[in-house]
Amino acid sequence: MSKAQTGFKVIQPGILSLLQDAGRFRQHSIGLTNGGPLDHHSFNWANRLCSNDHNACVIEASIGGLTLESQVDTQIAFTGGDAVLTINGEAAVSWQTHIIKSGDKIALGFSKYASRHYLAVKDGFNIEPMFGSCATVVREKLGGLTGSALQAGDRLPCSSVTKIQSLKLAESHRPDYSGDITLRVILGYQQAAFSHIEKARFFNNEFMLSDKCDRMGFRLTGPEIQSGISGMLSEGICYGAIQIPADGQPIILLNDRQTIGGYPKMGAVFSLDIPKLTQRMPGTRIVFEAITIDEAQRQLHLYHYRYKNTELIPSQ
Repeated sequence: MSKAQTGFKVIQPGILSLLQDAGRFRQHSIGLTNGGPLDHHSFNWANRLCSNDHNACVIEASIGGLTLESQVDTQIAFTGGDAVLTINGEAAVSWQTHIIKSGDKIALGFSKYASRHYLAVKDGFNIEPMFGSCATVVREKLGGLTGSALQAGDRLPCSSVTKIQSLKLAESHRPDYSGDITLRVILGYQQAAFSHIEKARFFNNEFMLSDKCDRMGFRLTGPEIQSGISGMLSEGICYGAIQIPADGQPIILLNDRQTIGGYPKMGAVFSLDIPKLTQRMPGTRIVFEAITIDEAQRQLHLYHYRYKNTELIPSQ
């Protein structure tokens, strides 16, 4: 590998490690889905800790098992789940930056309850975009190095950095991804296809996250929810849409969802609640709570205000 291509070598790829930027947008018209980070909150903070552009390419490691060897002097930040990161065998604190030297080995253990981890490098990984993004969507063989998850022996190019500022996010601003969750739902126009009884059943019962979860969608198990629609034309599907198939078991559609679908939808999970869903393991209990679009907009503006005005603090 030439000097211009130096970066990190993948020693062990882990369970599912993907190169992701913020996502591939404005491509639904040609059938390409978004991709991007399942936990956009942790993704954003990983890049901000490295003073990167918000769209810089990072590694999203699911569950754990990733091992890298650095071939550059640089800086990394680690956020997201609860797996322990080690640098040369020493535990490294998450939600802060770490100085990396050429030859250092970075290893990620395995998570117990929060499954998505984000490893950002200063100035991002230098990955050639496809259709405007380097986000990896394995189903469509798009993004990343070869449109697939990382493999042993892969080389992840990035710049060597000498000017480094070590920062951390205060613990009071870090998310808690443990325990059961309440997901806020913005009802869609197809709510009319569900009777008052079915909507009461949906919002007043507990569901469980099944083991049939991937980047396309998370399937839940619980009381059967039935709609009055026996067939419908396929239509565009938004991020977080709650699709109700014939078996009555909800599916929450995520980053790698299909661009169109023909099942009725109760509404969509509020985007700010998606990270706490995608971080959870099978068996997590879930309840739903309806909110208005106006309330969702207020909460979204408040979130962005707080994010913008939260100051990072020196870690050394």
